[in-house]
Amino acid sequence: MAREKRCLDSTSSGDEGPAMTKPALASVIVEALKVDSLQKLCSSLEPILRKVVSEEVERALAKLGHPKLNNAKSSSSSPKRIKGHDGRNLQLKFKSKLSLPLFTGGKVEGEQGAAIHVSLIDANTGHVVTGSPESWATLDVVVLEGDFNNEDGDNWTQEEFDSHVVKEREGKRPLLTGDLQVVLKEGVGTLGELTFTDNSSWIRSRKFRLGLKVASYSCEGIRIREAKTEAFTVKDHRGELYKKHYPPVLNDEVWRLEKIGKDGSFHKKLNKAGIFTVEDFLVLVVRDSQRLRNILGSGMSNKMWDVLVEHARTCVPSGKVYVYYPDNWRILGIVFNSIHEFSGLISNGQYCAAGSLSDNHKVYVDGLVKKAYENWMHVIEYDAKSSPGSNEDDNTGCSKANVPMDLQAYPSHHQVLPSLLVPEQPPMDSGLNVGDPMAASQLPVQSQNVSMALPRLTFLRSRRKPTISCRRKRSE
Repeated sequence: MAREKRCLDSTSSGDEGPAMTKPALASVIVEALKVDSLQKLCSSLEPILRKVVSEEVERALAKLGHPKLNNAKSSSSSPKRIKGHDGRNLQLKFKSKLSLPLFTGGKVEGEQGAAIHVSLIDANTGHVVTGSPESWATLDVVVLEGDFNNEDGDNWTQEEFDSHVVKEREGKRPLLTGDLQVVLKEGVGTLGELTFTDNSSWIRSRKFRLGLKVASYSCEGIRIREAKTEAFTVKDHRGELYKKHYPPVLNDEVWRLEKIGKDGSFHKKLNKAGIFTVEDFLVLVVRDSQRLRNILGSGMSNKMWDVLVEHARTCVPSGKVYVYYPDNWRILGIVFNSIHEFSGLISNGQYCAAGSLSDNHKVYVDGLVKKAYENWMHVIEYDAKSSPGSNEDDNTGCSKANVPMDLQAYPSHHQVLPSLLVPEQPPMDSGLNVGDPMAASQLPVQSQNVSMALPRLTFLRSRRKPTISCRRKRSE
């Protein structure tokens, strides 16, 4: 019996052995995720731990009175910025911010495509250094690690700066190509064409900085503190397909605007509402911004909305002009720009910009603008070669507009808005009031042989609505 019992024990233990060596798939996945999470945690803690360990080691050696460390500590406690022979505190500085994001193969530019300017300043005064050999120094453009000097402000040594310069990966092209030197002229310089050949995902911080330092053969013996930009990410050029435009143009797809991701929820909501381009977006901003907010929904915060509209507003309107006539007589024209924004009035051949109207007239015109939006199908569209305000009088904001005289026979097709001329003499007034039913009856029907000048808007100081005066010229 004992022998059989031992056999059964050995058999059962043998059956359990293989079962214990085959872990379930779920447990394998969980363990893998734990390892991955642990690796990410370690990589994020690495710089912190290094700093803590370094400080503790330095503190322990200092207590032991290590001579080398004491010398280093005394040198590090002294100012890191070495002043010039005349007491100046010379520093290089980037004057322009970079246009982000950056892509491999793309040109490094300033905001809105502007050039990137740099300068040499005296930190004691904040002024640009001129009239000295340093103001004509040659500078090297380098790439720095994104986490360089994150916590120490602007206080570093030349050795610390050089130790954070990033070189290309083994077997790769130079990380930064183009004009890698800048020559200052009276303390000011401009970066040339620069291009990144590799993305920033392979370094610890996953970000780069651009740095400037004085060339080794320039300004010897004088310490000029280096410059650095803010940290930025360089993405693969394939991501440029989703790049925002600065500034956008009217026919850009609406996702080119800030805070609108391509094929994202906001993009889909706008498309569903018939808003496909930047022009569509701006028109609704002008005409009914609250409706636009409702379309985007509660996911669009006030801050996001401000950034979005501000970016859209950098778009330059086209030369297209719309004119709305409130009645069949067309004695007064309301002028809008290409994004349906009120820009002025045309009356008696005279154009008056919106900015030149008094507060009383603006209240009156607001009603006409709303009426125009409600009857937009009756608005006449012009392809303007010159803006109605191009020849404005500096004092009045008004100018003469040679508009077509046949007021009752405008074609529905696009027309070219005529150029504007400053009038020599004001036309005579007949005292006809806008909105007066008798005014319309006193105006004869216009024929092919009779031409009528457009009425001039007479600006009154009273609270009454503006009066419109006109004169007739009989055909001979």
